[in-house]
Amino acid sequence: MPRFTRLLNFLAQIHGMVERRALPRQRIFKAGTIEFDGAGIDCIVRNLSAVGAGLEVASPAGIPHEITLNIRSCEMRRHAYIVWRKEKRLGVAFG
Repeated sequence: MPRFTRLLNFLAQIHGMVERRALPRQRIFKAGTIEFDGAGIDCIVRNLSAVGAGLEVASPAGIPHEITLNIRSCEMRRHAYIVWRKEKRLGVAFG
């Protein structure tokens, strides 16, 4: 492992920031829709990988654990589970 990468990993660990994602996510800024029970809530997709995404919503209230994420500009529609919630942000895992 390169010396700089080891240093970054060390600094992240001492500050409690350990990366737990299975795959790194690509930062993006795309409009999406969270779909469930015949309803749709607009969201912004902030990051994306093959296994999950980070979403931003106006309010996470009422969004169930199991959703469908639709990103029309990418022609992508994926079944997903919410794995974390923080204020107006959601983390989802595809499955």
